[in-house]
Amino acid sequence: MQTGIIGLPQVGKTTLFKILTRAKLDEKSARAATHVGVARVPEPRLEQLAKLYNPKKITYATVEYVDLGGMIKDRSKDSAVLAPLREVDALAHVLRVFDDPAVPHSAGSIDPLRDAEVLDLELMLSDLDQITRRIERVEKDLKKKKEPVLEQELALLNRCKTAIESEKPLRELEFNPDERKMIFGYKFLSQRPMLYVLNLGDNEVAELDTAVERHKLAKLEGRPNTAIVSICGRIEAELAELEPAEAAEMLAAYGLKSSGLDRLIQATYQLLGLTSFFTAGEPEVRAWTIKRGMNAQKAAGAIHSDIERGFIRAEVVRCEDLLAAGSLPAAREKAQVRLEGKEYIVQEGDVILFRHSG
Repeated sequence: MQTGIIGLPQVGKTTLFKILTRAKLDEKSARAATHVGVARVPEPRLEQLAKLYNPKKITYATVEYVDLGGMIKDRSKDSAVLAPLREVDALAHVLRVFDDPAVPHSAGSIDPLRDAEVLDLELMLSDLDQITRRIERVEKDLKKKKEPVLEQELALLNRCKTAIESEKPLRELEFNPDERKMIFGYKFLSQRPMLYVLNLGDNEVAELDTAVERHKLAKLEGRPNTAIVSICGRIEAELAELEPAEAAEMLAAYGLKSSGLDRLIQATYQLLGLTSFFTAGEPEVRAWTIKRGMNAQKAAGAIHSDIERGFIRAEVVRCEDLLAAGSLPAAREKAQVRLEGKEYIVQEGDVILFRHSG
């Protein structure tokens, strides 16, 4: 899974990237246009499972982040700048809510709603340029020969064009499976699910849950394929430098149950409809990422296509039941291990042993 981090200059975007990926960027590197790094998805249950199995290896799920250099207004037609975003699964737009006179905002004032609309418009204008050119091409082809597939594509493109002209991003439109397949190759930027990341000041760390109301950002809430998460970037940077035990103490001192970065990754999972299951044994304890609602046979394919093809059955136990029992045989004795067929819908936190042929 890949998430693109976008934002105007001086919003704390590259700081967020460094915290997420633990990347060590010197001043020169930090000014580079694009950075790519991998973040480990926090999962304390993996460490608990590792105590049961004492595996040679613990493998966490990961999210790849692409940090795009500070975007500015009127760059929508600069395809080279926006190209890295066409490959991502979701966008995280860092909105500056904190005020710091030592770091002036590029637009001269703090207004996160304005900033959200500015970059959303840039994404839409980039899509509009692409759509307009494609419509011209399809209309020319249809003058030569009427083809139902092209007529369907033209109708769909015109619907997209109308939406963007009314300043509605494509992520807010509903598409049926055939339509999604038809426009998939265009990789429209405003179609990407959007996570707005509110970067608050240190003085708001105890009020993260009410940031949307306090800063009058309700307009960003409740939109299709959109989510909001609040963090205090400077405090998160301090947490990232600490050992886990010290970080936990600092979180508790601020009255927080989890770090903003944990919440950011979990919000991304929710936005993309993802979930995790575990496999556990002496060689490896591992978290796997799949689409919510995926059946056991398809989930097996996340591990290896041979396991999916040769699927016989899945032995499934809830992670909390396995941890409480202390071992798989003990969980079996308590009738907590179930045999499931290929159509079983995998649940978040399942520990699965796949039986397969070949």
